[in-house]
Amino acid sequence: MKKVTIMLPAYNEEESFPLLEQCMNEVLKQNPNYEWEFLLVNDGSTDNTLQQMIRLHRKDSVHWSYVDLSRNYGKELAMMAGFDFAQGDALIIMDADMQHPIDVIPEMLQWWEEGFDDVYATRRSSKETWMKRKTSQWYYRVLQWFAKVPVQKNTGDFRLLDRSCIEALKRMREVERNTKGMYSWIGFRKKGITYEQKERQQGKSKWGYRALFKLAINGIMDYTTAPLRLASILGMVVSTVAFLYLIYILITTLLYGEPVAGYPTIMVTLLFLGGAQLICIGVIGEYMARVFNESKHRPGYFIRSYNGLKECDIQKPLKS
Repeated sequence: MKKVTIMLPAYNEEESFPLLEQCMNEVLKQNPNYEWEFLLVNDGSTDNTLQQMIRLHRKDSVHWSYVDLSRNYGKELAMMAGFDFAQGDALIIMDADMQHPIDVIPEMLQWWEEGFDDVYATRRSSKETWMKRKTSQWYYRVLQWFAKVPVQKNTGDFRLLDRSCIEALKRMREVERNTKGMYSWIGFRKKGITYEQKERQQGKSKWGYRALFKLAINGIMDYTTAPLRLASILGMVVSTVAFLYLIYILITTLLYGEPVAGYPTIMVTLLFLGGAQLICIGVIGEYMARVFNESKHRPGYFIRSYNGLKECDIQKPLKS
């Protein structure tokens, strides 16, 4: 019998656990032809999320497992830990707030059994605000334009991954991560399905505009060098405009004797050139910061325990 892991990263999701437990019990009842592992990843929560995970593991250690990270690393690195500890032949990634519906899981399993390695779920509609929807659409357009690999629109982490995909992702140990791009980068046979996102029942979203902006920057910087190329193009354009303007000034002065514009022209030119230079330096700085962080070769995360065992007591070592 094949084993399927459902990974549920959680940060301060204490209020969502009654619904989460109910939904996972439904998964067990509706899909009896598979062995199930529900892998909870505590991303440094400050409420009773960890206690809820321990309670579920003690109640049913056959199906419930948990990883307790040493601090809050963010969802991307929490998923990295989940990839390392998942034991299933396939892995389904879901949000702990249960906005991802469990009724599409049988369809995911069906396509997986037919040979697809990555069954990703695309939202039919979003429950988010107008501003978040629009910024998300703009982001995906920019990312698809820049990226060298195709990135699915309106598609998050809700998907089923075959063990081959999991092993591929485990080999990608960078700290500055954008997993949505990684799914496309590793390739494998993919299949898209659609789902209707549910309303959040408890708690509130942890994804503010600041976190989303950081994720968007990582997505662009991690999978394309196009911003560096744009910086070069911007430099050439500015130089060309400045050269043409210089010729214009010389011609008008020689032919018509018009005085060269003074302070306003100089200030506008300096501000324009200064702004262009700062943009280019900022783009280069973003790439250099990523090189600096990755050159340290630090682990992406540390754990306090896995099912109550400290990392030094785990018999199966983490793959790096």
